[in-house]
Amino acid sequence: MSDPASLSRLIEIVGERNALRDPADMAPYLREWRDLYVGKTPVVLRPGSREEVSQILAHANAHGLKIVPQGGNTGLVGGQIPDDSATEIVISLSRMNKVREIDAAGFSMTVEAGCTLQAIHDAAEAADRMFPLTLGSQGSCQIGGNIATNAGGTAVLAYGNTRELVLGLEVVLPDGSIMEGLRSLRKDNTGYDLKQIFIGSEGTLGVITAAVLKLFPLPRERDVAFVGLSSPEAALELFSTARGRAGAMLTGFELMPRVGLEFTLRHLDGTRDPLQAPSPWYALVELSSGTESGDEQAPTRALMEAILGEAFEAGLVEDAALAESGAQAADFWRLRHGLSEVQREEGGSIKHDVSVPVASVPAFLAEAIAAVEAKVPGCRPVPFGHMGDGNIHFNVSQPVGADKAAFIAGWDDMNKVVHDIVQRYGGSISAEHGIGRLKRDLLAEVKSPVELEMMRRIKQAFDPNGILSPGRVL
Repeated sequence: MSDPASLSRLIEIVGERNALRDPADMAPYLREWRDLYVGKTPVVLRPGSREEVSQILAHANAHGLKIVPQGGNTGLVGGQIPDDSATEIVISLSRMNKVREIDAAGFSMTVEAGCTLQAIHDAAEAADRMFPLTLGSQGSCQIGGNIATNAGGTAVLAYGNTRELVLGLEVVLPDGSIMEGLRSLRKDNTGYDLKQIFIGSEGTLGVITAAVLKLFPLPRERDVAFVGLSSPEAALELFSTARGRAGAMLTGFELMPRVGLEFTLRHLDGTRDPLQAPSPWYALVELSSGTESGDEQAPTRALMEAILGEAFEAGLVEDAALAESGAQAADFWRLRHGLSEVQREEGGSIKHDVSVPVASVPAFLAEAIAAVEAKVPGCRPVPFGHMGDGNIHFNVSQPVGADKAAFIAGWDDMNKVVHDIVQRYGGSISAEHGIGRLKRDLLAEVKSPVELEMMRRIKQAFDPNGILSPGRVL
């Protein structure tokens, strides 16, 4: 920064202790966990209150300083990492991590933006309630970032995206003014629903400092099955059967290929194959019930057995294992949640976070797998994810023994192959990870000129000086 006085004022706002300038202290805030983005900043600010956030933004807006809000730094599209100009200032919300209130009777809780998702789960459970957003990174991701990116996760099938789980927001705008919207109302039809403008805006319109979240009854019974399948077509039929029989009790349905399970078994300590023989594909199926049966056999277990029995009779299922304890159910889920991190152990991995209509998932997979294998012979497609809502993480690992850098250099070409197929199925090139920097230049290919212009007008209205997350999304 060319103006030492401006920097001094920012440091004064948060205090020397909470203004990180030593390279070693700043390093964790400047690198995306997959190493796709590495940036520079003159300072990492760690405000402790909304008032400090307000003062930072007011000062930045008055002096043309660029600000990049950051939560737990688990984002996958580079939006939270400053560029390499050393002019973008990082604001970390990690100190603002209080659970302000839990209203068990009203099924809501008020939390600060820096609360980790795991801390929110624990606090809700202590009040005999549940917050359903579930992510593999929940031990480190923060709710402010989850809201800013409209995170999805494995519970969308039953509870919806983060957008459906937020009742109210407190947001500091680029000029330092504060939108005080921490209301727990289930119905409020008084004009524009302003909180929704900020949910999924990826830190480009304001800095979320607190939120009122929806809570749900804590499930009393939960059963999880790990199911071996011959194909995605069989998975779709199993999903249809499970959804038809269980309805809202079907709270998870995840798809993964054999190659993905092998990666996990190879690189994630303490894992083992739940089934006796390998299958080409697997589904992780979860049923939850809000009531205790009092019977020896929980209602979810009887229902799961009925669903799997019907599927076996129809020839859909090759093998299945039912979790016999909460620990075993957690082990099954660990196989699924570990898929993201283990792929880097196999070399370069080109990512696609896409969605298509649920009924189109098998056809999309067949076409996309064939296309990428033709593009890069020997590559290893690892498509996995949320079969129940059509969101597939279509990742492609490099051929065994290939040069990682050369493989990753083909990222854009591989993206085009997959995204062209996604568009033919009427899908989305960003199902839950957002746009950030990684997909910014792809927006013009999937959004109409009218939609893009509307987005630009919104950005201009909220942030006319362009100080927040510049170059992200738009």
